[in-house]
Amino acid sequence: MAVETDVLDELRRLRTRIPRLTGSLAATVDGLVLAHDVPETEPEGLAALTAAALGVAYRMTDASGRGDFRELLVRGSGGYVATYAAGTTAVLTLLAEDRVNVGRLHLEGRRSGARIADLVATRVGPGTGRHADRPALDEHLAAAPPVTARPIGTLPVRTPQRPTHQPRPQTGT
Repeated sequence: MAVETDVLDELRRLRTRIPRLTGSLAATVDGLVLAHDVPETEPEGLAALTAAALGVAYRMTDASGRGDFRELLVRGSGGYVATYAAGTTAVLTLLAEDRVNVGRLHLEGRRSGARIADLVATRVGPGTGRHADRPALDEHLAAAPPVTARPIGTLPVRTPQRPTHQPRPQTGT
């Protein structure tokens, strides 16, 4: 597929623009590899972990009212893992050394994410994402959203209960 070649070219150009970048991966939000430049790392495993982290990040931004997911940065003792949205169907994950310029990493990661989003959108087109095989909703059902007790993406809140007995006063022993 031509989109894979174009995305791989973008990943290779990204490595030349960011000193101390050790790897990059473009994947679908489902965790399928589009293209990768990750030596000494299993790309399928990294794509699957990216999809899992992306799911948590989507829930976190939604539940906290921070809008749509844009990026996720994880810092370990040996460096960074940065994940950027690449449109609605793809994601870009970058691996970098601990001494990377994080500002440059964000700048170039965001730019590449936008380029990859354009490549995927123009080559793959709409309607080919994770729910493309599902039948379309009837028009009368699509017009009225379902009524729920709480907004989608928010978690239930547990209210603490008062204890039924009074705690015993503690004495010094």
